[in-house]
Amino acid sequence: MPEQPPHEPGGAIAATGMGGAMDLATSEAATLEKVPGGPEGRGPQEKPRSLWSDAWRDLRRNPVFIISGLVILFLVVISLWPSLIATQNPLRCDLAKAQEGSQPGHPFGFDGQGCDVYTRVVYGTRVSISVGVCATLGVAILGSVLGGLAGYFGATGDAVLSRVTDIFFAIPVVLGGLVLLSVVTSSTIWPVIGFMVLLGWPQISRIARGSVITTKQNDYVAAARALGASHSRLLLRHIAPNAVAPVIVVATIALGTYISLEATLSYLGVGLKPPTVSWGIDISSASAYIRQAPHMLLWPAGALAITVLAFIMLGDAVRDALDPKLR
Repeated sequence: MPEQPPHEPGGAIAATGMGGAMDLATSEAATLEKVPGGPEGRGPQEKPRSLWSDAWRDLRRNPVFIISGLVILFLVVISLWPSLIATQNPLRCDLAKAQEGSQPGHPFGFDGQGCDVYTRVVYGTRVSISVGVCATLGVAILGSVLGGLAGYFGATGDAVLSRVTDIFFAIPVVLGGLVLLSVVTSSTIWPVIGFMVLLGWPQISRIARGSVITTKQNDYVAAARALGASHSRLLLRHIAPNAVAPVIVVATIALGTYISLEATLSYLGVGLKPPTVSWGIDISSASAYIRQAPHMLLWPAGALAITVLAFIMLGDAVRDALDPKLR
């Protein structure tokens, strides 16, 4: 039997593919043991990503999200600082220029009262964005709290909430607005926002309830409960962060719907009222002159359509990024 070749102390012997042996220095053996990724050579393991990090990565690569986000960012900027692109007063009118078309300094022409259409379209952005954002926040907070508590505790509270939401779902939104807002004399945006929150929270509550019921059945919630976590800690630290994704998706899409609803109610005369500058009010006043001066209707209606479309596209992109079934 052949003798094994001698080797220095501190070295290492590695088996060859032919059944022989090969001397390795200590440094070489250490290098062999520290191959990245282990013996299979699969490379360094990446840190596990969360749902939110995966969603943000997908959103950054989605052109629909980028385009809609840029449009919404522009709308938010001009709603906060409309004087950046409109230097005139939206309430200053000149009847001598009523229904006239585009002129130097007035690219959108004038409305039936001689007001600059371009300035009114720019300042109308503030009202529409404010109504949409405030109504969405109110609906999301109220619906999430009620639906989340009902889904977590169940029992009588869950049954009562289900029956109450059924009643609200049976009320037509436009008809409810005509009835409830017809008695309001205030020209501010708050009655309209309150009406949207009153009739909009049941949808969010049902989604939040179902998401909480699904999330509380996970093993990490059962483990936290077994360790003695309180109800508030379970809801705020373990259930809410993992159940809020469907609520965010629905709320984002609903924001565009609320902007459209405000314009509809204002067009019908029960929403915002003059002297408030609103796209719905301008569309309502321009509908009588659609043949003589179509530009009066075209520009506010176009701004409304672009805004609603941008928020719906944003909601679709967020839904695709947060829905694990679409991955």
